[in-house]
Amino acid sequence: MTTKRSDYLSWDEYFMGVALLSAQRSKDPNTQVGACIVNQKNKIVGVGYNGFPTGCPDDQYPWDREGEFLQTKYPYICHAELNAVINKISADLYGCRLYVALFPCNECAKVIIQSGITEVVYLSDKYRDTDAVIASRRMFDSAGVACRQLTPARESLAVSYRV
Repeated sequence: MTTKRSDYLSWDEYFMGVALLSAQRSKDPNTQVGACIVNQKNKIVGVGYNGFPTGCPDDQYPWDREGEFLQTKYPYICHAELNAVINKISADLYGCRLYVALFPCNECAKVIIQSGITEVVYLSDKYRDTDAVIASRRMFDSAGVACRQLTPARESLAVSYRV
């Protein structure tokens, strides 16, 4: 009798994998972030990645991280979390989970809270001590949004186009 595979992805690994795959759509030369929103039935209801707003050509805006504010990417770029909320296919995100590679900034935290998402699952917290992330944590705590860092059971996940 054949038994089922034992090395299949957990739900958390699967949805984080979708977020990481979405990040590959980002044209940002420094930081590629993807996000995946999942409802209570483990159905994907939104995905997004960081990039410029629709209609703002990415070859006409700066990708720089340093310099005069208007000469950097920061006033123009839309974060993955925002794009995932905007790209949602569900009318309501209440009770959903958000999977994202980096702990959300304060601006994204506001969008997450306002949309009704109740849990954030993230991989990295490398900006933990920045004002933006400290503000995010305060707002998430106040609003009752649960946050947990994912520690995947595997180091990496490979995708092949050969079947």
